[in-house]
Amino acid sequence: MEDTSKYLIHATVTADGVVERSDVVGAIFGQTEGLLGDDLDLRDLRQSGKVGRIDVEIASTGGQSHGQVTIATSLDKVETATLAASLETITRIGPCRADLEVDEIEDVRAAKRKEVVDRAKELLRTGFDDTIMSSEEILAEVRQHVRVEDITEYEGLPAGPRVTDSDAIIVVEGRSDVLTMLKYGIKNAIAVEGTNVPDAVAELTRHRTVTAFLDGDRGGDLILEELAQVGDIDYVAFAPADNSVEDLDHHELFAALRNKVPYETVSELNEPREAVAATDGSTTPAPPPSDPRAASPKTIDEEPEQSDSDSTGAEASAADSRTERTATESGSTATAAEPGGGHTAKAKTERADATDTQSPSRSADEFEGNSAEPDDTASKRQSDSAGDADRGPETVYGHANAIIRDGTDRVRFLDAETEPIDESVASDAYAALESLETVPTTVVLDDILGQRLLDLAADRGVDRIIARSLGQFTKRPTGVQIHAVDDIAERPPNGG
Repeated sequence: MEDTSKYLIHATVTADGVVERSDVVGAIFGQTEGLLGDDLDLRDLRQSGKVGRIDVEIASTGGQSHGQVTIATSLDKVETATLAASLETITRIGPCRADLEVDEIEDVRAAKRKEVVDRAKELLRTGFDDTIMSSEEILAEVRQHVRVEDITEYEGLPAGPRVTDSDAIIVVEGRSDVLTMLKYGIKNAIAVEGTNVPDAVAELTRHRTVTAFLDGDRGGDLILEELAQVGDIDYVAFAPADNSVEDLDHHELFAALRNKVPYETVSELNEPREAVAATDGSTTPAPPPSDPRAASPKTIDEEPEQSDSDSTGAEASAADSRTERTATESGSTATAAEPGGGHTAKAKTERADATDTQSPSRSADEFEGNSAEPDDTASKRQSDSAGDADRGPETVYGHANAIIRDGTDRVRFLDAETEPIDESVASDAYAALESLETVPTTVVLDDILGQRLLDLAADRGVDRIIARSLGQFTKRPTGVQIHAVDDIAERPPNGG
Protein backbone atom coordinates (compact mmCIF):
# COMPACT_ATOMS: atom_id res chain seq x y z
CA MET A 1 0.00 0.00 0.00
CA GLU A 2 2.82 2.37 0.83
CA ASP A 3 4.17 2.14 -2.71
CA THR A 4 0.76 3.12 -4.24
CA SER A 5 -0.32 5.76 -1.69
CA LYS A 6 -1.10 9.16 -3.09
CA TYR A 7 -2.01 11.05 0.10
CA LEU A 8 -1.18 10.97 3.81
CA ILE A 9 -3.71 12.26 6.37
CA HIS A 10 -1.88 13.75 9.40
CA ALA A 11 -4.02 14.35 12.53
CA THR A 12 -3.40 15.25 16.19
CA VAL A 13 -5.27 13.36 18.92
CA THR A 14 -5.81 14.52 22.52
CA ALA A 15 -7.63 12.54 25.27
CA ASP A 16 -8.53 13.48 28.88
CA GLY A 17 -7.10 10.34 30.34
CA VAL A 18 -4.69 7.52 29.70
CA VAL A 19 -5.40 5.66 26.45
CA GLU A 20 -3.45 3.22 24.31
CA ARG A 21 -2.83 2.91 20.56
CA SER A 22 -5.49 0.20 20.23
CA ASP A 23 -8.05 2.49 21.84
CA VAL A 24 -7.39 5.19 19.22
CA VAL A 25 -7.63 2.73 16.29
CA GLY A 26 -10.84 1.22 17.67
CA ALA A 27 -12.42 4.67 18.08
CA ILE A 28 -11.56 5.59 14.47
CA PHE A 29 -13.16 2.45 13.02
CA GLY A 30 -16.11 2.42 15.42
CA GLN A 31 -17.17 6.06 15.31
CA THR A 32 -16.86 6.46 11.52
CA GLU A 33 -18.66 3.23 10.64
CA GLY A 34 -21.74 3.92 8.46
CA LEU A 35 -21.06 7.68 8.58
CA LEU A 36 -20.10 8.07 4.90
CA GLY A 37 -22.01 5.18 3.33
CA ASP A 38 -20.80 1.86 1.97
CA ASP A 39 -18.37 3.31 -0.65
CA LEU A 40 -16.36 5.20 1.97
CA ASP A 41 -16.66 2.77 4.83
CA LEU A 42 -13.25 2.69 6.47
CA ARG A 43 -13.26 -1.07 7.08
CA ASP A 44 -14.10 -1.82 3.41
CA LEU A 45 -11.50 0.66 2.18
CA ARG A 46 -8.91 -0.93 4.44
CA GLN A 47 -9.71 -4.44 3.17
CA SER A 48 -9.64 -3.33 -0.50
CA GLY A 49 -6.28 -1.66 -0.02
CA LYS A 50 -7.47 1.86 -0.80
CA VAL A 51 -6.63 2.88 2.76
CA GLY A 52 -3.39 1.77 4.28
CA ARG A 53 -2.28 0.98 7.78
CA ILE A 54 -3.34 3.44 10.49
CA ASP A 55 -0.20 4.53 12.36
CA VAL A 56 -0.67 5.92 15.88
CA GLU A 57 2.02 7.35 18.17
CA ILE A 58 0.62 8.35 21.60
CA ALA A 59 2.05 9.10 25.03
CA SER A 60 0.48 9.92 28.39
CA THR A 61 1.66 12.64 30.78
CA GLY A 62 -0.14 14.26 33.72
CA GLY A 63 -3.28 12.24 33.25
CA GLN A 64 -3.67 13.25 29.60
CA SER A 65 -2.74 11.52 26.35
CA HIS A 66 -1.37 13.24 23.25
CA GLY A 67 -0.36 11.70 19.93
CA GLN A 68 -0.23 11.70 16.15
CA VAL A 69 -2.33 9.71 13.69
CA THR A 70 -1.23 9.03 10.09
CA ILE A 71 -3.43 7.33 7.48
CA ALA A 72 -2.26 6.56 3.93
CA THR A 73 -4.83 6.48 1.12
CA SER A 74 -4.91 5.89 -2.61
CA LEU A 75 -8.28 7.66 -3.00
CA ASP A 76 -8.68 10.80 -5.05
CA LYS A 77 -8.53 14.28 -3.54
CA VAL A 78 -12.27 14.60 -2.85
CA GLU A 79 -12.58 11.18 -1.26
CA THR A 80 -9.45 11.69 0.83
CA ALA A 81 -10.63 15.09 2.08
CA THR A 82 -14.06 13.63 2.96
CA LEU A 83 -12.46 10.74 4.86
CA ALA A 84 -10.19 13.16 6.74
CA ALA A 85 -13.15 15.35 7.73
CA SER A 86 -14.96 12.30 9.11
CA LEU A 87 -12.12 11.72 11.58
CA GLU A 88 -12.84 15.01 13.32
CA THR A 89 -16.29 13.66 14.40
CA ILE A 90 -14.58 11.44 16.99
CA THR A 91 -15.35 12.74 20.51
CA ARG A 92 -14.41 9.80 22.75
CA ILE A 93 -11.57 7.32 22.90
CA GLY A 94 -12.32 4.47 25.27
CA PRO A 95 -13.85 5.96 28.45
CA CYS A 96 -12.20 9.36 27.91
CA ARG A 97 -13.32 12.49 26.22
CA ALA A 98 -11.12 13.10 23.18
CA ASP A 99 -10.52 15.46 20.32
CA LEU A 100 -9.01 14.57 16.90
CA GLU A 101 -7.98 17.38 14.54
CA VAL A 102 -6.59 16.98 10.98
CA ASP A 103 -3.37 18.99 10.58
CA GLU A 104 -2.70 18.45 6.86
CA ILE A 105 -3.18 16.19 3.89
CA GLU A 106 0.18 15.52 2.29
CA ASP A 107 0.49 14.75 -1.39
CA VAL A 108 3.01 11.89 -1.42
CA ARG A 109 3.79 12.48 -5.09
CA ALA A 110 4.57 16.15 -4.42
CA ALA A 111 6.98 15.14 -1.67
CA LYS A 112 8.63 12.68 -4.00
CA ARG A 113 8.82 15.33 -6.71
CA LYS A 114 10.52 17.69 -4.26
CA GLU A 115 13.02 14.97 -3.37
CA VAL A 116 13.66 14.37 -7.06
CA VAL A 117 14.19 18.08 -7.72
CA ASP A 118 16.53 18.49 -4.74
CA ARG A 119 18.55 15.46 -5.73
CA ALA A 120 18.69 16.61 -9.36
CA LYS A 121 20.08 19.96 -8.21
CA GLU A 122 22.74 18.21 -6.15
CA LEU A 123 23.71 15.95 -9.05
CA LEU A 124 23.85 18.92 -11.40
CA ARG A 125 26.20 20.68 -9.00
CA THR A 126 28.49 17.77 -8.16
CA GLY A 127 27.82 14.94 -10.56
CA PHE A 128 29.28 16.41 -13.74
CA ASP A 129 32.92 17.05 -14.59
CA ASP A 130 32.88 20.59 -15.95
CA THR A 131 36.53 20.45 -16.98
CA ILE A 132 36.82 20.64 -20.76
CA MET A 133 40.40 20.03 -21.88
CA SER A 134 41.76 21.85 -24.88
CA SER A 135 43.74 20.03 -27.56
CA GLU A 136 46.98 21.40 -26.12
CA GLU A 137 46.09 20.22 -22.61
CA ILE A 138 45.18 16.75 -23.88
CA LEU A 139 48.50 16.42 -25.73
CA ALA A 140 50.44 17.82 -22.77
CA GLU A 141 48.85 15.31 -20.40
CA VAL A 142 49.62 12.40 -22.72
CA ARG A 143 53.23 13.55 -23.16
CA GLN A 144 53.62 13.94 -19.41
CA HIS A 145 52.30 10.42 -18.84
CA VAL A 146 54.79 9.01 -21.33
CA ARG A 147 57.67 10.97 -19.79
CA VAL A 148 56.80 9.91 -16.25
CA GLU A 149 56.73 6.28 -17.36
CA ASP A 150 60.29 6.77 -18.65
CA ILE A 151 61.71 6.84 -15.11
CA THR A 152 64.23 4.05 -14.56
CA GLU A 153 66.73 3.02 -11.93
CA TYR A 154 70.51 3.33 -11.86
CA GLU A 155 72.09 1.10 -9.21
CA GLY A 156 68.75 1.17 -7.36
CA LEU A 157 68.40 4.97 -7.55
CA PRO A 158 65.62 6.86 -9.40
CA ALA A 159 67.02 8.14 -12.70
CA GLY A 160 66.10 9.28 -16.19
CA PRO A 161 66.60 6.89 -19.11
CA ARG A 162 69.62 8.83 -20.49
CA VAL A 163 71.75 8.70 -17.34
CA THR A 164 73.59 5.57 -18.46
CA ASP A 165 74.72 6.95 -21.84
CA SER A 166 74.74 10.75 -21.53
CA ASP A 167 78.03 12.68 -21.23
CA ALA A 168 76.35 15.11 -18.82
CA ILE A 169 74.12 14.32 -15.83
CA ILE A 170 72.09 16.35 -13.34
CA VAL A 171 72.16 15.26 -9.70
CA VAL A 172 68.95 16.07 -7.79
CA GLU A 173 67.67 15.22 -4.33
CA GLY A 174 64.74 12.80 -4.70
CA ARG A 175 62.51 10.73 -6.96
CA SER A 176 59.92 13.51 -7.27
CA ASP A 177 62.64 15.82 -8.62
CA VAL A 178 63.51 13.25 -11.31
CA LEU A 179 59.82 13.02 -12.23
CA THR A 180 59.61 16.80 -12.53
CA MET A 181 62.64 16.83 -14.83
CA LEU A 182 61.08 14.09 -16.98
CA LYS A 183 57.85 16.08 -17.08
CA TYR A 184 59.72 18.86 -18.86
CA GLY A 185 61.71 16.54 -21.13
CA ILE A 186 65.00 16.31 -19.18
CA LYS A 187 66.03 12.65 -19.15
CA ASN A 188 69.54 12.68 -17.68
CA ALA A 189 68.77 13.36 -13.98
CA ILE A 190 69.59 11.02 -11.07
CA ALA A 191 68.50 11.31 -7.43
CA VAL A 192 70.73 10.84 -4.36
CA GLU A 193 67.72 10.17 -2.08
CA GLY A 194 69.03 12.06 0.96
CA THR A 195 72.15 13.68 2.35
CA ASN A 196 74.08 10.39 2.39
CA VAL A 197 75.31 10.35 -1.22
CA PRO A 198 75.41 6.76 -2.57
CA ASP A 199 78.70 5.35 -3.85
CA ALA A 200 77.10 4.75 -7.28
CA VAL A 201 76.44 8.49 -7.70
CA ALA A 202 79.89 9.43 -6.39
CA GLU A 203 81.53 7.10 -8.92
CA LEU A 204 79.30 8.34 -11.74
CA THR A 205 80.30 11.96 -11.12
CA ARG A 206 83.98 11.13 -11.77
CA HIS A 207 83.29 10.27 -15.39
CA ARG A 208 80.58 12.75 -16.42
CA THR A 209 80.00 16.47 -16.61
CA VAL A 210 77.97 16.99 -13.44
CA THR A 211 75.47 19.69 -12.52
CA ALA A 212 74.17 19.55 -8.94
CA PHE A 213 70.59 20.91 -9.06
CA LEU A 214 69.33 21.20 -5.48
CA ASP A 215 66.49 22.64 -3.41
CA GLY A 216 66.81 26.25 -2.26
CA ASP A 217 67.03 25.39 1.44
CA ARG A 218 69.51 24.22 4.07
CA GLY A 219 69.06 20.62 2.94
CA GLY A 220 70.34 21.57 -0.51
CA ASP A 221 73.48 23.08 1.04
CA LEU A 222 74.15 19.92 3.05
CA ILE A 223 73.77 17.64 0.03
CA LEU A 224 76.11 19.87 -1.99
CA GLU A 225 78.72 19.68 0.78
CA GLU A 226 78.47 15.87 0.98
CA LEU A 227 78.50 15.50 -2.81
CA ALA A 228 81.60 17.69 -3.10
CA GLN A 229 83.43 15.52 -0.55
CA VAL A 230 82.72 12.15 -2.12
CA GLY A 231 82.21 13.05 -5.79
CA ASP A 232 83.30 15.45 -8.50
CA ILE A 233 81.03 18.42 -9.31
CA ASP A 234 81.37 20.77 -12.28
CA TYR A 235 78.39 23.12 -11.93
CA VAL A 236 75.88 24.11 -9.26
CA ALA A 237 72.28 25.29 -9.63
CA PHE A 238 69.66 25.93 -6.96
CA ALA A 239 65.89 26.28 -6.96
CA PRO A 240 64.68 29.72 -5.78
CA ALA A 241 64.96 30.33 -2.04
CA ASP A 242 62.74 28.05 0.09
CA ASN A 243 61.49 26.21 -3.03
CA SER A 244 62.00 22.61 -4.08
CA VAL A 245 62.94 21.45 -7.58
CA GLU A 246 59.74 19.40 -7.73
CA ASP A 247 57.63 22.56 -7.20
CA LEU A 248 59.13 24.54 -10.11
CA ASP A 249 57.19 25.19 -13.28
CA HIS A 250 58.71 24.91 -16.76
CA HIS A 251 60.01 28.49 -16.87
CA GLU A 252 61.49 28.48 -13.35
CA LEU A 253 63.22 25.13 -13.81
CA PHE A 254 65.00 26.04 -17.03
CA ALA A 255 65.87 29.51 -15.69
CA ALA A 256 67.55 27.88 -12.69
CA LEU A 257 69.54 25.49 -14.90
CA ARG A 258 70.62 28.25 -17.28
CA ASN A 259 71.96 30.25 -14.33
CA LYS A 260 74.21 27.50 -12.99
CA VAL A 261 77.74 28.47 -11.95
CA PRO A 262 81.06 26.57 -11.90
CA TYR A 263 81.51 24.80 -8.57
CA GLU A 264 84.88 26.51 -7.99
CA THR A 265 83.14 29.89 -7.62
CA VAL A 266 81.13 28.70 -4.60
CA SER A 267 83.27 25.90 -3.14
CA GLU A 268 84.80 28.08 -0.43
CA LEU A 269 81.58 29.82 0.61
CA ASN A 270 79.52 28.99 3.70
CA GLU A 271 76.27 29.83 1.89
CA PRO A 272 76.77 28.71 -1.72
CA ARG A 273 73.14 29.51 -2.57
CA GLU A 274 73.86 33.22 -2.11
CA ALA A 275 76.52 33.12 -4.83
CA VAL A 276 74.36 31.45 -7.45
CA ALA A 277 72.72 33.75 -9.99
CA ALA A 278 69.04 34.59 -9.70
CA THR A 279 66.97 31.53 -10.54
CA ASP A 280 63.61 33.22 -10.97
CA GLY A 281 64.09 33.91 -14.68
CA SER A 282 65.53 37.42 -14.20
CA THR A 283 68.54 38.73 -16.10
CA THR A 284 70.83 38.92 -13.06
CA PRO A 285 74.15 37.50 -14.30
CA ALA A 286 75.99 34.67 -12.64
CA PRO A 287 79.21 35.46 -10.75
CA PRO A 288 82.26 35.57 -13.05
CA PRO A 289 84.21 32.29 -13.18
CA SER A 290 87.40 32.16 -11.17
CA ASP A 291 89.30 30.67 -14.12
CA PRO A 292 89.20 32.34 -17.55
CA ARG A 293 88.89 28.86 -19.04
CA ALA A 294 85.43 28.51 -17.42
CA ALA A 295 83.93 31.03 -19.84
CA SER A 296 81.24 29.92 -22.28
CA PRO A 297 82.44 28.38 -25.56
CA LYS A 298 83.00 30.77 -28.45
CA THR A 299 80.30 31.01 -31.07
CA ILE A 300 80.87 30.81 -34.81
CA ASP A 301 81.23 34.59 -35.00
CA GLU A 302 84.43 34.54 -32.93
CA GLU A 303 87.45 33.28 -34.89
CA PRO A 304 90.63 32.95 -32.80
CA GLU A 305 93.83 32.17 -34.64
CA GLN A 306 94.78 28.51 -34.84
CA SER A 307 98.27 27.01 -34.82
CA ASP A 308 98.95 24.61 -37.67
CA SER A 309 101.27 22.57 -35.48
CA ASP A 310 98.63 21.60 -32.90
CA SER A 311 95.75 19.41 -34.05
CA THR A 312 94.80 18.39 -30.52
CA GLY A 313 92.76 21.58 -30.04
CA ALA A 314 90.55 20.84 -33.03
CA GLU A 315 89.87 17.32 -31.79
CA ALA A 316 89.04 18.59 -28.31
CA SER A 317 86.70 21.24 -29.70
CA ALA A 318 84.91 18.62 -31.80
CA ALA A 319 84.56 16.40 -28.72
CA ASP A 320 83.03 19.31 -26.78
CA SER A 321 80.58 19.97 -29.60
CA ARG A 322 79.48 16.33 -29.52
CA THR A 323 79.07 16.56 -25.75
CA GLU A 324 76.88 19.67 -26.08
CA ARG A 325 74.64 17.99 -28.65
CA THR A 326 74.29 14.87 -26.49
CA ALA A 327 73.28 16.88 -23.45
CA THR A 328 70.76 18.89 -25.45
CA GLU A 329 69.20 15.74 -26.91
CA SER A 330 68.86 14.46 -23.36
CA GLY A 331 66.28 17.19 -22.82
CA SER A 332 68.28 19.84 -21.00
CA THR A 333 69.93 22.77 -22.69
CA ALA A 334 71.38 23.69 -19.33
CA THR A 335 73.58 20.61 -18.92
CA ALA A 336 75.64 20.84 -22.07
CA ALA A 337 79.33 20.27 -21.33
CA GLU A 338 81.24 23.53 -21.00
CA PRO A 339 84.98 24.11 -20.82
CA GLY A 340 86.46 24.37 -17.40
CA GLY A 341 85.51 22.73 -14.15
CA GLY A 342 88.94 22.64 -12.52
CA HIS A 343 89.07 18.85 -11.96
CA THR A 344 92.35 17.57 -13.36
CA ALA A 345 91.32 13.97 -12.74
CA LYS A 346 88.79 14.08 -15.58
CA ALA A 347 89.37 13.83 -19.28
CA LYS A 348 86.74 16.57 -19.76
CA THR A 349 89.08 19.07 -18.02
CA GLU A 350 91.88 18.14 -20.39
CA ARG A 351 89.53 18.80 -23.31
CA ALA A 352 88.63 22.18 -21.80
CA ASP A 353 92.29 23.17 -21.51
CA ALA A 354 92.96 22.18 -25.09
CA THR A 355 89.87 24.01 -26.30
CA ASP A 356 90.98 27.25 -24.63
CA THR A 357 94.31 27.03 -26.44
CA GLN A 358 92.98 25.91 -29.82
CA SER A 359 89.34 26.65 -30.65
CA PRO A 360 89.02 26.47 -34.45
CA SER A 361 86.08 28.29 -35.98
CA ARG A 362 83.63 26.62 -38.31
CA SER A 363 83.45 27.56 -41.94
CA ALA A 364 80.13 27.99 -43.73
CA ASP A 365 80.52 24.46 -45.13
CA GLU A 366 81.04 23.01 -41.66
CA PHE A 367 77.90 24.84 -40.50
CA GLU A 368 76.02 23.05 -43.29
CA GLY A 369 77.42 19.71 -42.19
CA ASN A 370 80.10 19.41 -44.95
CA SER A 371 83.88 19.46 -44.69
CA ALA A 372 86.00 21.94 -46.65
CA GLU A 373 86.34 21.07 -50.32
CA PRO A 374 88.99 21.87 -52.94
CA ASP A 375 88.31 24.93 -55.08
CA ASP A 376 87.46 22.87 -58.17
CA THR A 377 84.95 20.76 -56.22
CA ALA A 378 83.34 23.88 -54.78
CA SER A 379 83.15 25.44 -58.26
CA LYS A 380 81.50 22.28 -59.62
CA ARG A 381 78.98 22.34 -56.80
CA GLN A 382 78.13 25.96 -57.57
CA SER A 383 77.70 25.17 -61.25
CA ASP A 384 75.27 22.37 -60.38
CA SER A 385 73.21 24.55 -58.04
CA ALA A 386 71.04 25.94 -60.84
CA GLY A 387 69.90 22.45 -61.80
CA ASP A 388 69.06 21.68 -58.16
CA ALA A 389 66.92 24.80 -57.66
CA ASP A 390 63.73 23.02 -58.62
CA ARG A 391 64.26 20.43 -55.89
CA GLY A 392 64.40 23.14 -53.17
CA PRO A 393 67.26 23.90 -50.74
CA GLU A 394 69.24 20.90 -49.57
CA THR A 395 71.46 22.66 -47.02
CA VAL A 396 70.99 25.05 -44.12
CA TYR A 397 72.81 27.67 -46.18
CA GLY A 398 70.32 27.17 -49.02
CA HIS A 399 67.35 27.53 -46.67
CA ALA A 400 68.89 30.71 -45.25
CA ASN A 401 69.09 32.16 -48.76
CA ALA A 402 65.54 31.10 -49.60
CA ILE A 403 64.00 32.52 -46.40
CA ILE A 404 66.19 35.47 -45.40
CA ARG A 405 67.95 36.67 -48.57
CA ASP A 406 64.67 36.70 -50.48
CA GLY A 407 63.02 38.83 -47.76
CA THR A 408 60.08 36.48 -47.14
CA ASP A 409 59.34 37.69 -43.58
CA ARG A 410 58.92 34.03 -42.60
CA VAL A 411 60.47 31.46 -40.28
CA ARG A 412 61.30 27.87 -41.27
CA PHE A 413 62.01 24.96 -38.92
CA LEU A 414 64.39 22.22 -40.12
CA ASP A 415 65.10 18.74 -38.80
CA ALA A 416 68.50 17.04 -38.46
CA GLU A 417 68.38 16.04 -42.14
CA THR A 418 67.78 19.69 -43.18
CA GLU A 419 64.22 18.85 -44.18
CA PRO A 420 61.50 21.43 -43.37
CA ILE A 421 59.27 20.54 -40.41
CA ASP A 422 57.04 23.61 -40.49
CA GLU A 423 56.95 27.20 -41.68
CA SER A 424 55.16 30.33 -40.48
CA VAL A 425 55.24 34.10 -40.64
CA ALA A 426 58.22 35.52 -38.75
CA SER A 427 56.06 37.47 -36.29
CA ASP A 428 54.53 34.16 -35.10
CA ALA A 429 57.90 32.40 -34.67
CA TYR A 430 57.58 32.09 -30.88
CA ALA A 431 54.08 30.57 -30.94
CA ALA A 432 54.99 28.28 -33.85
CA LEU A 433 58.12 26.94 -32.09
CA GLU A 434 56.24 26.50 -28.82
CA SER A 435 53.49 24.44 -30.48
CA LEU A 436 55.74 22.15 -32.57
CA GLU A 437 55.58 18.55 -31.40
CA THR A 438 58.87 17.66 -33.13
CA VAL A 439 61.80 19.71 -31.83
CA PRO A 440 63.59 21.32 -34.80
CA THR A 441 67.36 21.15 -35.15
CA THR A 442 67.64 24.50 -36.96
CA VAL A 443 65.50 27.65 -37.06
CA VAL A 444 65.86 30.01 -40.05
CA LEU A 445 64.30 33.40 -39.22
CA ASP A 446 63.81 36.41 -41.50
CA ASP A 447 63.65 38.79 -38.55
CA ILE A 448 65.71 40.11 -35.65
CA LEU A 449 66.41 37.36 -33.11
CA GLY A 450 65.29 38.44 -29.63
CA GLN A 451 65.93 37.16 -26.11
CA ARG A 452 62.46 35.64 -25.70
CA LEU A 453 62.68 33.42 -28.80
CA LEU A 454 66.28 32.48 -27.96
CA ASP A 455 65.27 31.34 -24.45
CA LEU A 456 62.43 29.24 -25.85
CA ALA A 457 64.77 27.64 -28.39
CA ALA A 458 67.18 26.76 -25.57
CA ASP A 459 64.37 25.31 -23.47
CA ARG A 460 63.15 23.13 -26.33
CA GLY A 461 66.61 21.89 -27.37
CA VAL A 462 67.15 23.68 -30.71
CA ASP A 463 70.76 23.35 -31.92
CA ARG A 464 71.13 26.57 -33.94
CA ILE A 465 69.33 29.67 -35.17
CA ILE A 466 70.10 31.71 -38.30
CA ALA A 467 68.43 35.13 -38.28
CA ARG A 468 68.43 38.24 -40.42
CA SER A 469 70.24 39.97 -37.52
CA LEU A 470 70.86 39.49 -33.81
CA GLY A 471 69.31 41.64 -31.10
CA GLN A 472 70.75 42.60 -27.73
CA PHE A 473 70.96 39.66 -25.29
CA THR A 474 71.27 39.74 -21.52
CA LYS A 475 72.35 36.10 -21.58
CA ARG A 476 73.22 33.57 -24.26
CA PRO A 477 72.35 29.90 -23.65
CA THR A 478 75.41 27.78 -24.39
CA GLY A 479 73.41 25.00 -26.01
CA VAL A 480 72.17 27.10 -28.96
CA GLN A 481 74.44 28.41 -31.75
CA ILE A 482 73.16 31.74 -33.07
CA HIS A 483 74.27 33.45 -36.30
CA ALA A 484 73.32 36.45 -38.37
CA VAL A 485 72.92 35.48 -42.03
CA ASP A 486 75.61 37.93 -43.15
CA ASP A 487 78.16 36.30 -40.86
CA ILE A 488 77.87 32.92 -42.53
CA ALA A 489 77.10 34.03 -46.09
CA GLU A 490 80.21 36.20 -46.51
CA ARG A 491 82.59 33.30 -45.95
CA PRO A 492 83.99 31.44 -48.96
CA PRO A 493 82.64 27.93 -49.52
CA ASN A 494 86.03 26.40 -48.68
CA GLY A 495 85.95 27.92 -45.22
CA GLY A 496 88.87 30.27 -45.84
